Amino acid sequence: MKRSVLTRYRVMAYVTAVMLLILCACMVAKYGFGTGAGLTLAVSQVHGVLFMIYLVFAFDLGSKAKWPFGKLLWVLVSGTIPLAAFFVERGIRAEVEPLLTDGLATAKA
Repeated sequence: MKRSVLTRYRVMAYVTAVMLLILCACMVAKYGFGTGAGLTLAVSQVHGVLFMIYLVFAFDLGSKAKWPFGKLLWVLVSGTIPLAAFFVERGIRAEVEPLLTDGLATAKA
């Protein structure tokens, strides 16, 4: 598996997680303090588009890593839970990186 598959997933996991935290802050401002309705709308739309891109990249990584359906589903859903994507990304990176180095070692041999 190419390293770029993991890199794309990692970037989108972080971007999606940060946007979700920003969206949560906007929702608190909107519903808790009655301000920022326009900002909340814009942030929610941007987050929605970024989340769809995250789903595509996570599915791509999962299919190439041959994950079982339950694991793939957990990775996909983790993008909807604030802070979860940060922790899931670390575990996924630790699991997938040995697959990348093994692929490079066999390609060089």
